[in-house]
Amino acid sequence: MLNVIWIALFLITFLVALMRLIFFHDYAVFSSILQSTFSSSSQAFEIALNLTGAMTLWLGIMNIGEKAGAIRILSRLIGPFFSRLFPQIPKDHPALGQIILNFSANMLGLGNAATPMGLKAMQSMQELNEDKERASNSQIMFLVINTAGFALIPVSIMVYRAKFHAANPSDVFIPILLATLFSTFAGVLMVGIRQRIKLWDPVLLLWTLAIGTVIGGVIYAASHLTMAQLSAASSFASSFILFGIMIAFISLGAYKKIDVYSTFIEGAKEGFLTVIKLIPYIVAMLVGVAVFNAAGCMEYVQKGLTSILVFIGCPTDMVPAIPTAFIRPLSSSGASAMTVDIINHSGVDSFPARLSSIIQGSSDTTFYIIALYFGSVGIKKTRYAITFGLLTDLCGFIAAIFMAYLFFKH
Repeated sequence: MLNVIWIALFLITFLVALMRLIFFHDYAVFSSILQSTFSSSSQAFEIALNLTGAMTLWLGIMNIGEKAGAIRILSRLIGPFFSRLFPQIPKDHPALGQIILNFSANMLGLGNAATPMGLKAMQSMQELNEDKERASNSQIMFLVINTAGFALIPVSIMVYRAKFHAANPSDVFIPILLATLFSTFAGVLMVGIRQRIKLWDPVLLLWTLAIGTVIGGVIYAASHLTMAQLSAASSFASSFILFGIMIAFISLGAYKKIDVYSTFIEGAKEGFLTVIKLIPYIVAMLVGVAVFNAAGCMEYVQKGLTSILVFIGCPTDMVPAIPTAFIRPLSSSGASAMTVDIINHSGVDSFPARLSSIIQGSSDTTFYIIALYFGSVGIKKTRYAITFGLLTDLCGFIAAIFMAYLFFKH
């Protein structure tokens, strides 16, 4: 699937650029495309370089936790829920604990820590994978959960709104949380049905109820805080929990009398080697997306969809935010730039700007996640992972529109 998508990006780019040259005499289009290949490949290397430090640190910490038995303890505590979503992973296997850590870090919006944890989890699942080039059911479920981009408090989006002097920068908090919660449940439901997982299991239902209660508590507490208080509370909770994990792993390692420092170095080396292996996959995906955008393909897609929506009578006030939904699965920075552009044109408190912010927070960069996680373990046959990942994005997009109208259109 990745092979087909990647080839299509380049062939469509070439055909569109050729049409622009012939019919519009755009002699600079191929120069722009070529320039985008250089800039995006450099950007890919910068991403990998920035990832190296976090990867080295957290895979070192994860190695301490694994050798000290902390990951196994975590698996036993929360394992009953995740073991039912990932039935192919044996109970007490380190992969379950790593998945839990990745999910927790994503919930807290800690991408720099979540990515190394996720890559470690993917490697552990690959050890259980009988066909090393074909994605396993567990790896697909894990990837789809990540594409939903579930985060309890989307601080980065609220910071963007605060920079542009929004009347209430945190007014998109609850809509984003509900939209990303919907996309996460939709993704799990779709994959669960496809993999014939017993989703009505009493343990799953009880855990889902408990998680919903906690999220409801967060929503209630956050609704009584100002933007400054919410940002401070989020920053404190995230930092405290993350550093607490580090201290817990190191302390348990010392208690178990393992060589904590050497164990950290051993895991840190693995982190560095993993990043080196990831560079070609990141370059391939970013260059493919960059040439597609440089030729104006995305712009044509956006205009076509806008015309269709207007023709069928959909509300036009959401049209300016639609491009964000198209760019979000391809590029996180592109989606952010689109949101800023909408803010500049329509105003930070306009309906399109709010909708664009909700869309940005309701899903994650699907193609980047696929290239990153599957590339780290050499998966070539992605099966239905991309399809379900994009369907999860679509659910998040639909939920974002619904929430925007519910909260900001009366």
